[in-house]
Amino acid sequence: MSTIHLGNYNQLQVKKEVDFGLYLDGGEEGDILLPTRYIPRGAKPGDTLEVFVYLDQDERLVATTERPLAKVGEFAYLEVAWVNQYGAFLKWGLMKDLFCPFGEQKRKMEKGSRHIVHVHIDEESYRIMASAKVERYLSDEPADYYHNEAVDVLVWQKTDMGYKVIVDNAHQGLVYDNQIFREVRVGQRLRGYIDQVRPDGKIDVMLQPSGRQQTLDFADTLTDYLIAHGGKCPYGDKTDPETIKEVFGVSKKTFKRAVGDLYRRRVLVIEEDGLRLV
Repeated sequence: MSTIHLGNYNQLQVKKEVDFGLYLDGGEEGDILLPTRYIPRGAKPGDTLEVFVYLDQDERLVATTERPLAKVGEFAYLEVAWVNQYGAFLKWGLMKDLFCPFGEQKRKMEKGSRHIVHVHIDEESYRIMASAKVERYLSDEPADYYHNEAVDVLVWQKTDMGYKVIVDNAHQGLVYDNQIFREVRVGQRLRGYIDQVRPDGKIDVMLQPSGRQQTLDFADTLTDYLIAHGGKCPYGDKTDPETIKEVFGVSKKTFKRAVGDLYRRRVLVIEEDGLRLV
């Protein structure tokens, strides 16, 4: 039997059925209860189920088929459900809220507030906990990315230069304000693209691919827009850049390149009052 991964997903075999749920084979950890409310229809002894294992109110291992907003080792943007004299309890998608002690808070958490946190197992208590001291859990290993490589980003915090982001759940990155052509807010999970990894290890991230790929991607978006609007687009070369940014989420330069590409491919024609699909 493989080791149980606390705060993560496990493939466990059903051992027996009882009135209040199923007992799963936890190996050296003993039987782990999957309460009735989480049992998939038709599940029976001998079946193997994918379950998330965490600790119940009495600190016993328990299984669920619910999927939390983050597992151990991940970052997430979570809302505070309630606060007591020991710390805050965050909503993370499971019946038992996730504890964040005062010592792991960067600013005092209040009910209803939301925070970027890291989920980890406390070495002393063996409990699953959250920490808002995000920097402590970011990788200090050199990042190995190439230009335009697609990555997953979690928007972390606003700065004077743009937005700090967490790249691939491991590295700190920065998206500069002049690279943002869409609404961005803390807590969003977005597709990003690597601009460069600087000599000091800092990562510059874009929210759209650069160069030819960006043109091709937006050309598809513009074609979809034309189809959805009866083959017409009221925007063109004379449209101001802010309007293009607001409507399409790209720079005027990218817009013009895509229009030129579609025109050369005879997908659209350029008219006085905008664009028309051929």
